[in-house]
Amino acid sequence: MIGIKGVGMTTLAQFLVAAGDNVSGSDISETFMTDKTLKSLKIKISSPFNSKNLPVDADLIIHSIAYTPENNPEMRALVNNKSLKAKVLSYSEALGEIFSAGQGIAVCGSHGKTTTSAWLGYVLWKAGKKPNVLVGSSVPQFKGNGLQGKSKIFIAEADEYGNKLRYLKAQGIVLNNIDYDHPDFFKTEADYIKVFSDFVKRLPNNGFLIINNRDKESRKIKKYCHGRTVSYDINDEGYGGVTVNYLAHDLKINKGIQSFLVNNLGKFKIKLWGKHNIANALAVIAAARELHVSLGDIKKHLFGFIGTERRAQILGKFQGALIIDDYAHHPTEIKSTLEGVCAHYPNLYVKVVFHPHTFTRTKALFDDFATSFSLANELIILDIYGSAREKQGGVSSAQLVGAVKKFNQKNKIKQTVLNIKDIKAAVAYLRTDLKKNELVLLMGAGDVFRVGEELLWPKKKK
Repeated sequence: MIGIKGVGMTTLAQFLVAAGDNVSGSDISETFMTDKTLKSLKIKISSPFNSKNLPVDADLIIHSIAYTPENNPEMRALVNNKSLKAKVLSYSEALGEIFSAGQGIAVCGSHGKTTTSAWLGYVLWKAGKKPNVLVGSSVPQFKGNGLQGKSKIFIAEADEYGNKLRYLKAQGIVLNNIDYDHPDFFKTEADYIKVFSDFVKRLPNNGFLIINNRDKESRKIKKYCHGRTVSYDINDEGYGGVTVNYLAHDLKINKGIQSFLVNNLGKFKIKLWGKHNIANALAVIAAARELHVSLGDIKKHLFGFIGTERRAQILGKFQGALIIDDYAHHPTEIKSTLEGVCAHYPNLYVKVVFHPHTFTRTKALFDDFATSFSLANELIILDIYGSAREKQGGVSSAQLVGAVKKFNQKNKIKQTVLNIKDIKAAVAYLRTDLKKNELVLLMGAGDVFRVGEELLWPKKKK
């Protein structure tokens, strides 16, 4: 597996190892959040990339879509070395072959797909459905990124980046939302939306599409579905009164537990925070019922789920301050996570450490980023975490700090806003600044979680 440390590649590696395959891989030496999982799998990883890393007796070589013959010596060797007999697939093609062989249920959309796919997989597993599950994050209750079951059901977190969806033949689609992202690949919003509409068009007549009725773009493309469409929504201030299949109402929070009623199905309770997770729960309820899970099992196991890593994950306390890590890297995700955290901890002083992920995303969504952090008491923005796939520059964290300050001044928001260069400097600042009754929320798709690791476990070997 070339580029094995990528989240999707690691998830697939875990699944293949569980299936009894002998897996090895290669990647750069830099520490990834997937290193812990790969180490536990005892997979041999070669670094740096080198054509000599390719096993001559490999049956299958899977490569990350980030690498091409132009930027990777191992990929060049696959083109030039005629003695290698292995079948070669991209990650997307390999996932597509495994997924499409069974009853594939794709959980897709811009936000919430990791939590929703893991949650659905957990409910089905506990209900005895024996699904296969692949999720783009480590799930504590799975002890890894997925599950291997004996049924034909295959739940997969389906990523739209690079139009990976085109390789999947789904029997069911859970579409959380469509919110323009990945501008380094999708040059326009129309390009982005088309990937989802094309995916929905391929659903068979006996398939199902589950959509969030609150999401405008999802409502638009449901017309392309040849199967049945199932919708959900929340009866709150944003509800438009449209009839849906699953409507959450009478929302309550008691001692950190969220509860809500759904139509005439009774009360449901969840441990996850924020209204966005009520929406995710509704998607899970709808999909689980489509897959013939009993109502009693859904209620029981929906409540039993504790979440995934890097999704409002409590890391511990430093000098009495609570440290929480979250993968939020898009303005919509930032707002939702902040709302959930602030509702759960209304009396704590919230400091956000945000690590912008990619120059292209920061530039394309710049104005939205500038308005996303208003619930925080203090905001620290690190220098942008660039991608090797993009042209660097064009925007800076210093400019984003300036835009946030301008927005705050205009809207009379009192908030300390700082640009701190990197993780090392952020750790040094927080070590001298943190105290009781404070909460540090780490946000970003890169390696901002290391701030928490350095504060809590500075002597621990990575």
